[in-house]
Amino acid sequence: ETQPLTSKRGTSDCNKEEDCKENGLLIRNPRSALRLMEDGNKVHPGQGDKEEAAQISNGYSGVQSSGMGEVEDAQCTATVAMTTTTTTTSTTCGAEGQQQLMELEDRETWSKKIDFLLSVIGYAVDLGNVWRFPYICYQNGGGAFLIPYTVMAIFGGIPLFYMELALGQYHRNGCISIWRKICPIFKGIGFAICIIDLYVASYYNTIMAWVFYYLVSSFTTELPWTSCTNTWNTGNCTTYFSKDNISWALHSISPAEEFYTRQVLQVHRSNGLDDLGGISWQLTLCLLLIFIIVYFSIWKGVKTSGKVVWVTATFPYVILFILLVRGATLPGAWRGVLYYLKPEWQKLLATEVWVDAAAQIFFSLGPGFGVLLAYASYNKFHNNCYQDALVTSTVNCMTSFVSGFVIFTVLGYMAEMRNEDVSEVAKDMGPSLLFITYAEAIANMPASTFFAIIFFLMLLTLGLDSTFAGLEGVITGVLDEFPHIRSKRREFFVLGLIIICFLGSLATLTFGGAYVVKLFEEYATGPAVLTVVFLEAVAVAWFYGISQFCNDVKEMLGFTPGWYWRVCWVAISPIFLLFVTCSFLSNPPELRLFDYNYPYWTTVVGYCIGTSSIICIPLYMVYRLIITPGTLKERILKSITPETATEIPFGDIRMNAV
Repeated sequence: ETQPLTSKRGTSDCNKEEDCKENGLLIRNPRSALRLMEDGNKVHPGQGDKEEAAQISNGYSGVQSSGMGEVEDAQCTATVAMTTTTTTTSTTCGAEGQQQLMELEDRETWSKKIDFLLSVIGYAVDLGNVWRFPYICYQNGGGAFLIPYTVMAIFGGIPLFYMELALGQYHRNGCISIWRKICPIFKGIGFAICIIDLYVASYYNTIMAWVFYYLVSSFTTELPWTSCTNTWNTGNCTTYFSKDNISWALHSISPAEEFYTRQVLQVHRSNGLDDLGGISWQLTLCLLLIFIIVYFSIWKGVKTSGKVVWVTATFPYVILFILLVRGATLPGAWRGVLYYLKPEWQKLLATEVWVDAAAQIFFSLGPGFGVLLAYASYNKFHNNCYQDALVTSTVNCMTSFVSGFVIFTVLGYMAEMRNEDVSEVAKDMGPSLLFITYAEAIANMPASTFFAIIFFLMLLTLGLDSTFAGLEGVITGVLDEFPHIRSKRREFFVLGLIIICFLGSLATLTFGGAYVVKLFEEYATGPAVLTVVFLEAVAVAWFYGISQFCNDVKEMLGFTPGWYWRVCWVAISPIFLLFVTCSFLSNPPELRLFDYNYPYWTTVVGYCIGTSSIICIPLYMVYRLIITPGTLKERILKSITPETATEIPFGDIRMNAV
């Protein structure tokens, strides 16, 4: 039964939900009905507009007839279906539909487009761009590495980045509830993402605490890691830059390394993962201050965090430019640049080079953490997320490339001062490259205090907006899934989440906390995120349907993604993810930090930590099939069919896509 918009039939014609389902009658939400009546003249398309209006159905295929459009509304969700001769409206049936409509109308959006762009750039550009890319680049063939890096970005990283932005913007939901509108049986992906984000918050912010400690220590006339006369120094401490003629022995240690290991981390007071030792009160205080900054930056939502990123996302580029200019003027800088970019073409034949390129671009752009879904869900419906994906991913890749010059000009300077080869200077990797090698180089520059302050301030801002993003992914996912929490007080929920993250970080604040950070970094996030994004790509391209997804994009942007994007989403990107995951699992990294070799049992613990998040996916699949009524075939079909419509804006009407 159909009912024109101008009909005066009341809700008494369909008072029960059962009548709706059995007879196909249409219930009006009084609020929606009032809006439709007021805008009745706008809704009815003219003869010239009927054809265009009929196309706006978001995947809904109305059965056209000569006199009326037939609407099948199995779940009584609010649907507007426009056919060539009659406009048929089915508005919200029941409390669930009213709640969805209120959520959509109350959902906040970014104050400005630039807030969104800066937030995404700030999330993608993090500490890894500064320390991980330069090291992986020179380790895997220098300039030759840019070839596999670019290939993996074009066919793997950017398509996945674009897909998540489009999904979040269209469905306007976080990482958990969005699966009701895509493929409900994969809802466990959302819970897995939240657990992974919490793991990341438990160790990533500890690295930020190290940075904060260095920043505070830099406010002195003489940086504390320049000399060997401090209380934490040992007899092996030797400084390269001493005015005296000092010979470097086999057991010599630089003052920068001793400051990092013995004063900041205090790893000498721990025997390893089986004896972590006590908690460092200095790092605990630094971490507490970090979380206080994070809380007051995200407690009100994207309205506040969108303003904070104006500083945290732009300031690092100012500092990078200053450090690049300073590094280029140092003696021996050209040696570092040559070492950074000199191509070793034979390394392109090695499989591990391509694996490293794929892993680097994937973790640099950051799909799979729920952040892109969350940030894009606050966009306006017709925002050009295609352009955003290209701009932000390009900025991210270029930042990594330029950071390499910033690091290696300084390494070339150190090699010149030590009269050694650059390869001997650049042996450190990961955080040690920043906290030992680069810190030591800065300490021996003119105006060292100034450059140390701005360098560690840059690292702090790089990490802060990535922390904002990771926690916002969890917050948006949980609040969209449980909207009653949002209706009470978002601020209290965010405070509780911050407290949980702080308590979860206590193990990384111990004297052996650096060993825990390394374990989490290698096992808790890597393979788990790869698995999550692989299943996400499969669910969207193969279950939700690539045609349906492309139609969604067309409704937002006005054009359909080309064959290149379709092929990447359906085949190339999943193969790309499977390739990296299998390579990691077949050849797990042998962990070593400083002089500590991780025992075998830590590998088992690492895999258990990684599995603890992705186990949510099969568990939810089993749970979903159990609670769904019907035969096994019916249960599977219902579980892979979207159960909730996506409301899209159409003038003054909210339309449901089914």
